Amino acid sequence: MNDIHVGNEVLFEIDNNIDELVKKVELLSYVNPINLEEEKQKFFQSKYLAEPNFKYPVMDFDRFQMHRELISQPIEHIENEFTRELYEDIIYAYSGLIQCIQTIGTKRKFYYNSLRSFGTPTEQDVENAKFILHFEEEDESEAQFQPKYSPKETEALFRDYSAQYDFSYHIKFSKDMSAIAMVLNNIKTLVINEKHTFSDNEIAVLTNHEIGVHMVTTMNGQLHPLKIFSNGFPNYEETQEGLAVFSEYMSNNLTVKRLKELAYRVIAVDSLAKGYSFSTTFRKFVNTYDLDKDTAFNISVRAHRGGGFTKDYLYLSGLKKIYNYYKSGKDMNALLRGKISLDYLENIESLAKNGCAVDSKYITDSYRENKNTNKTVDFILENLK
Repeated sequence: MNDIHVGNEVLFEIDNNIDELVKKVELLSYVNPINLEEEKQKFFQSKYLAEPNFKYPVMDFDRFQMHRELISQPIEHIENEFTRELYEDIIYAYSGLIQCIQTIGTKRKFYYNSLRSFGTPTEQDVENAKFILHFEEEDESEAQFQPKYSPKETEALFRDYSAQYDFSYHIKFSKDMSAIAMVLNNIKTLVINEKHTFSDNEIAVLTNHEIGVHMVTTMNGQLHPLKIFSNGFPNYEETQEGLAVFSEYMSNNLTVKRLKELAYRVIAVDSLAKGYSFSTTFRKFVNTYDLDKDTAFNISVRAHRGGGFTKDYLYLSGLKKIYNYYKSGKDMNALLRGKISLDYLENIESLAKNGCAVDSKYITDSYRENKNTNKTVDFILENLK
């Protein structure tokens, strides 16, 4: 950092201060119910009528102190206008995430905070989801979809896949999660659902999605002089999830079945936004879309957890944006620099010119060559609006 202009000193001080404050702001660590299985059993026993009463991890930081210290950062002293505006957005974004965490489990309060942080599906997003649902998905009896690997076997497969990347990370297991695997960025940890048996297709999807993108960008983000590349830019979730699902596509593992899963997530968040309860959302999936009860429950949980978590619709909108970006011939490696957002590429280029950002060291393996052979998936992605 010695070669960076002294005028950036205040920028690095603010960036370090924000880093110290937001290390514990990992929303996924707090929004996953800790009594998921118990409430699932109760819900099924009630014939899908009793609303689940989820409980969540206790917040282990002083939210008021964090708000105060975030807002008091002297961003007016940042010389570069682009960078000053970026850090203003960063402070507002993390303040919003803190509000999300502090209101988890409070129904509408959390929903409105989630709405401010992640937005909600547009009519076009919902139409895109319904468009996908018209297509026939692959036969579930195919060998690639059959449960096969235990969580411990899955861990070994993740390790084998990761050997191509020169970085290390932690793996832990959890029974209290709605996803079957996820990356916790702040502690460089892959979490595997210890109650799930994984198929060949799930292994292929998860290795490319979780390691090939989420862990790659976690590791790249830590190489920058500025820690915001690791903590995450405002609205980075849509870009991140778009990149991750696009990696599934490029590696020839994105199926119509998977696209329908993303479409159902949009439908679930739209149901939430229209004021429907968990049980109503669940019954819609069972009665209207003919989903099995376990799938319907898991998708409904993802949207309704915390009191209304709207983030899930971003997977599909993010995928479309990244697909368009790729088709335009732009450099994909630039999007792997860390937890960045398409909305801030100009700001990032400005930071790079000032020595405050570096190129991506780790490159998503699947991005090197488009191996997709699924013509139906191509047709769907080309025709999303």
